[in-house]
Order: sequence, then structure tokens, then C-alpha cells
Amino acid sequence: MSAISDMYRDMGIRPSVLNLGKQMEDRLSLRFKEIDETAEYNQMKVVYAMQKNRVSEACFHYASGYGYDDLGRDTLEKVYADVFHTESALVRPQITCGTHALALALSANLRPGDELLSVAGKPYDTLEEVIGIRPSKGSLAEYGIAYSQVDLLEDGSFDFETIEKAVTEKTKLVTIQRSKGYQTRPSFSVAQIGEAIAFVKKLKPDVICMVDNCYGEFVETIEPSDVGADMVVGSLIKNPGGGLAPIGGYIAGREDLIENCGYRLTSPGLGREVGASLGVMQAFYQGLFLAPTVTASALKGAVFAANIYEHLGYPVVPNSTESRHDIIQAVELGTPEGVIAFCRGIQAAAPVDSYVTPEPWAMPGYDSDVIMAAGAFVQGSSIELSADGPIKPPYAVYFQGGLTWPHAKLGILMSLEYMARNGIVTL
Repeated sequence: MSAISDMYRDMGIRPSVLNLGKQMEDRLSLRFKEIDETAEYNQMKVVYAMQKNRVSEACFHYASGYGYDDLGRDTLEKVYADVFHTESALVRPQITCGTHALALALSANLRPGDELLSVAGKPYDTLEEVIGIRPSKGSLAEYGIAYSQVDLLEDGSFDFETIEKAVTEKTKLVTIQRSKGYQTRPSFSVAQIGEAIAFVKKLKPDVICMVDNCYGEFVETIEPSDVGADMVVGSLIKNPGGGLAPIGGYIAGREDLIENCGYRLTSPGLGREVGASLGVMQAFYQGLFLAPTVTASALKGAVFAANIYEHLGYPVVPNSTESRHDIIQAVELGTPEGVIAFCRGIQAAAPVDSYVTPEPWAMPGYDSDVIMAAGAFVQGSSIELSADGPIKPPYAVYFQGGLTWPHAKLGILMSLEYMARNGIVTL
């Protein structure tokens, strides 16, 4: 054990920080065992889907040009459909990020005169311009698609009474964001999402229910598609890419809806038949294979962070004992200096660009300066150790990721070290 302590010392972690971390870790053995059991179940689910669809070495071959008959691409989409228990799936490197995947799913299945309804309050910042809440070129609003939202109740739960009034004959698609985004509300469990979907479907059976599943995949043993979601949408540089996918997004759901997404992604008349995989298939398959255990490592890091920072008196969401429904841990630090110090500590723990000092800046798609720490192998990969937050009240930082538990642990300890160095906490 002294060799490990010496290594932490060499990394710049003071003994008081390391001792606090050890105290918290010792308390979490049962919690970590539960996380590992979920990962074991999800690992079997992924392997079963790969075996069922006869994944072979040929699925990893390079495909270029139009991509007709791309075996790896077409087989992977069947694997995703089986993992999420849906009729179909679209999994492509041409989907550049989670926001793109969501924009694609929405624009493919909404038409002028339709209404999009969010029943989980304000969506994630980057979707505001997709929808047209903040004017932007090519937004849904520019195409005559209306938008309304029902805010959550004070406790972060769905406001069913107001939802009932908000669903009208023009409501074509209802969206639910599983994760909290840059908010300090609780993330939703799959069971809560299922309850909301059932309520909406009872009001209007033909309404499309879409779930932004980013950061939530493999955290539980079931997904929103198991409880009635017509589409689940996410990014491959988050949970399902397992840290290996270099780009990409997925949409899994009803066959007709996914077909629409294919035509929107490529072209009317072409759809899912084109779109070569360009050599990324092995990373996509292997990343999905690793995703359950990688997600478990990130979850352990989130639980560890919650316990440490709650112990120090900071509000954390979720708190140290609550059940987890995504990999994100919010910590309200109360000051810009706290957010900046935390993120600089995370950056200092990175394997890539650890020497870089993150600074707040005006990122596209956000309404305030944002600081981001992510010394990642894949740019912007938030399944890797990362932290970010807007520089605005309540000055909360959002921590996520960690491809391995030891690295997630190092990141949290380093964040605390930087808070101590800057006189923000005293240990």
C-alpha cells in the first residue's frame, strides 16, 4: 500500500486528500458490488446480441464509397436493435455527436404544423438552437414546427396535471431528457420515464415518445426502449462507445421512425443503403463490448465524488446515497473559482494534455462561458474522465467518465487537491 501512496504523492496528491479518499472508498464496497452486478448483466446482454447476429471478423473490414452492402455496419445496427430491444437502429459515424443524433431524430419525424413537446422542462443547452428556442439557422422553428414544454415540479418529478393539458391534437412528438444536463435536478430512472410515457400514450396513443438517452446507457439493466419509448437516442463518444468509438451516434426504435431517420441522414431515395463505415467498425463493436464495464467504472467515480464532496459540505446531485440513473455527478461549488479549480484538477489527472490549463470560453451553442476539462484520447469524449460547467449561478460543475475506476478515482482526488491548493477547501 505504501507504494501506491508514494505514487499518489509523486502525482501531486497530498496525504490529507488521499486519506479522505481512502475513508470514502472503504465505505463504498457494497455500493460498488451492486454496480458490478449491473455491469455483469449488461455485459451478457451485449455478448448475447453479438452472438445472435453472428458478428464475425468480416464485420471489421474497411468499407468506402457508397457503402452498399456494408456487412459490419448493417450487422452492428441489428446488434444495437437487439441490445435496446427495438425493431431497428441507425448507428453511423456520419452522426457526429449526441446533439446531431437528436436533431436528426426530430427533423426526420416532424413536419410543418406539428408540435414538439418537452415534458422534462428545458432541454440541454445545445438543443435550444436545434428547436429554435434561441433563433438559429435551420432550426425546427424555421420549418414551422411548434414547441412547448412542461416544467418539472419543484422536487424534479413530472408534472402530470400540466402534461395532460399540454398534449393537444397537434402534439406529434414528446421528448424526455433522461440526464440532468446543466441543471441540478435529479436524472430520471427508466421506471420514471416509463411512467411518463404510459401517461402520455394514454392521452394520445399515436404520439411519438423519444428519449435523449445520453449518459444513461448501461447504468441500469433496462433502457427506456424497454418501457415504451419509440426512439432512444445517444452518442457513441459517451457510454455505448466504451471509450473506443472515435465518433458516431445511434438512434434505436420503431422501424418506420428509424427509416425516416435514414432518409434524413443521407437523402430521399437512398436512406440507410448508403453511408460507408470507413474503417471504424472494429472500434464500434469493441467499444460496445466494453461499454458495460466502462460505464461501471464511471459510475463508481460519480458515487465516489458524491461522497467526498457531500462530506465537505457541498450540495451534490445525486446525493451520496441516492440510486444512479446516469454517469453525471453535479457538485454545486458556489463560486466561479471553485468550478475553475475543480476542472483544472480533472485536467491535471488526464493522460492526454495534462499540462494544459482549461479556461472558460464562449462555446458555440451555450448562453454563457463554459469551462471544459477533458484530456481525452477522443476529442470531447465524455465517457472518458471529464468535467465541465457553465460559469453562472449556482456555479455547479458536472463530472463524468473514467474508462477505469482507478483513473476516475485519481481525477476526483486531483480535483480536491486543486481546490485545496487554491484555498477553497481546508483539509
